[in-house]
Amino acid sequence: MFAALMKYIRTRKSLPHISDTERQALEAGGVWIDTEIFGGNPDFRKILEENYNKLTTEERAFLDGPAEELCRMIDRYQVTRTRRAPETVLGYLRKQGFFGLLIPKEYGGKGFSALLRSCVMAKLSPVSAIVGAYVIIPSSLGAAELILHYGTDAQKQHYLPRLASGEYIPCFGLTEPTAGSDAASIKAEGRVFKDADGASKIKLNFRKRFITLAPVSNLISVACQLHDPADLLGKGVHPGITVVLVHKGTPGLQIGDHHEPIGDPFPNGPITGEDVVVPVDNIVGGPAYAGQGWRMLMEQLAGGRAISLPAGAIGEMKYVMAATGAYSMVRQQFGIPIGRMEGVQDKVGKIAALTYAFEGARVFSCSAIDGGRQPPVVSAVLKAYSTEVARELGRDSMDVFAGSGVMQGPNNIVGTGYANAPVSVTVEGANIMTRTLIIFGQGAIRCHPYALNLVKAIESQDAAGFRINLLGWLGHFFANLGRSFARTLTRGFTFGSPVSGETATFYRRLGWASARFAMLTDLAMFFVGGRLKTRGKLAGRYADAIAWQLVAISCLRRFESEGRKAEDLPLVQYACEYSLRRIQEAFEGIYANFSAPLIGSWMRTVGSWMLRLNPLARPMSDALSRKAALAIDQYNEQFKRLVDGVFIAPETYPGVGRLMKAFRLVTEARPAAERIILAQRAKKLTRHLPPAEAADEAVKAGVINAPEARLLKQALAARLAAIEVDAFTPDQFYGVLDKDDGATRNEAPVKKSGSALAACTP
Repeated sequence: MFAALMKYIRTRKSLPHISDTERQALEAGGVWIDTEIFGGNPDFRKILEENYNKLTTEERAFLDGPAEELCRMIDRYQVTRTRRAPETVLGYLRKQGFFGLLIPKEYGGKGFSALLRSCVMAKLSPVSAIVGAYVIIPSSLGAAELILHYGTDAQKQHYLPRLASGEYIPCFGLTEPTAGSDAASIKAEGRVFKDADGASKIKLNFRKRFITLAPVSNLISVACQLHDPADLLGKGVHPGITVVLVHKGTPGLQIGDHHEPIGDPFPNGPITGEDVVVPVDNIVGGPAYAGQGWRMLMEQLAGGRAISLPAGAIGEMKYVMAATGAYSMVRQQFGIPIGRMEGVQDKVGKIAALTYAFEGARVFSCSAIDGGRQPPVVSAVLKAYSTEVARELGRDSMDVFAGSGVMQGPNNIVGTGYANAPVSVTVEGANIMTRTLIIFGQGAIRCHPYALNLVKAIESQDAAGFRINLLGWLGHFFANLGRSFARTLTRGFTFGSPVSGETATFYRRLGWASARFAMLTDLAMFFVGGRLKTRGKLAGRYADAIAWQLVAISCLRRFESEGRKAEDLPLVQYACEYSLRRIQEAFEGIYANFSAPLIGSWMRTVGSWMLRLNPLARPMSDALSRKAALAIDQYNEQFKRLVDGVFIAPETYPGVGRLMKAFRLVTEARPAAERIILAQRAKKLTRHLPPAEAADEAVKAGVINAPEARLLKQALAARLAAIEVDAFTPDQFYGVLDKDDGATRNEAPVKKSGSALAACTP
């Protein structure tokens, strides 16, 4: 019976077909807490015991020392205008070892953890994407990482020390005009042949584009389809995707042209090769690794995708949180800080809470990678959703900054990050593809307790294995069906919580969400099966459901790890309620669009009605939004702790530096201002005057003292300076050479409009 059923499933293609490249992706890395969610009954006690690491003393010293100093050296506006990193900055990168963060010390590198590399990228990325590219690319997928894991001893001895020192500047040639998110379809060709001396070599022809650092690189890792007509390497006539090292200056190689990225114009450009000849020993790993390129890429991306781009996105979130919280209390309209207005609080609260949650996801995921895990599904979630949310929060921040956000110059704080956001959304797999094709498509097979084993049994025609896994799967489905029903009736109370207090409700509801998600996953596998690849909208909703479960879990893990700080509770509550609401919306979308006989009709009608009647979460309350905003409305210890790891420029710097000075003074002057307001309400002082203007009268009336009056006036002056925007002379604006200082168009200084504008360069 089972053999016949297996044949029927195979004939009908009821389960998704797995290609060779997909199989290598599925087999790369492993599972982590994602398998708990797909299982439907997460063990939160076990999850709370997972590592949530801190930096070592050496790593903290590097982050607070060289990384901080590097950020101080960068004049962001000037670097953006000139479109290049200054030689002094590049020299500092080499001297302090920024090119060798992941390379072991035995090869001249730093040998730092994934967490430290992520922290450095998070700190540097909001300061300058141009300089950041020089640190991110050598520390992510490319020559150093591939050689470290797969290179021959000779390759390690030659390349790693030179990569660590910055002698070699690497780039990775993968993307092509017809191969973007579908990277496995690359057309670049390498053909093995014997030269006149009898040595085996490779002739490469390729056209790559969108390659970061290409214009300044001198070592290119080229991914190509390798052909070996005479089978000189013993890997067959078509070994497959292979990574080959090509040095700048090799005949036939064309490199150095630039694309012009949106936002910060970081080094990025095309690479072409026409009859480029290199030795077969230039294959990463040597000839033995011919055809292993795709496996190598998938294995390193399995965990690596959680490091670089999420770090940049979450670093930008933290920077935006610091700047927006400060600006909302410095900027006043209608006689009050705009941060006291509910519309602005709605934006500020959202920024603060989601940043708190995603910072937890960043640290939690990097801790897993440092612990030996390589979770491709979690990595894909973190890349796609952190970059997407960073773009969303950047837009919210721009709404709060309003006019100050859209006027460019050295004092524009959030505009460049807003313009940069689409880059992170696009690279390392466009988010639209990651969400609709990869996360659920890979997770449903890889993280499910039975699916992958069942597919393997069918493909190998293993009737016994098929029977065991099919029966196990059916038992798993009915168990989750029962769990989902019970937890729906009790709103998760039958699941319980590993903790007590105000966060217990989130564990209960996440346990409820997991059971429903697992049940819906099985329904998709049963009734949609092989058509999942073409049902991107449906798969995207499943991806949303698992992604926001992971975000909420990471938020709770951070809260526990940091000692359940009461002042952080509003941020945790907001982030978890928001996540649960997004999960609820994903479930509603699945129910409304599940097309299958009978069960689909029930889900679209009765099921949808029941789902909305008893939701996981309801829309965010105004009170909770306000509490989350208040978490960052003062320049105090909590604010400084929440923005730890962000580069906060000294108060003498333009932009965020002068803003933080105003924020500090406004916070310090707040008690005196509040006493003046109370006295005005009691008719002891002239009403309707701003506190700074009423300061002298308040001193005479004994409401405040003279030092407090001076503080109020200093705060007013700093606040007025912080809200100024840059102005340019016509020559500066139109790019005419300035005869006074010899500045070119790209080096035009900013006109200083009186005392209101701070100096334009540090």
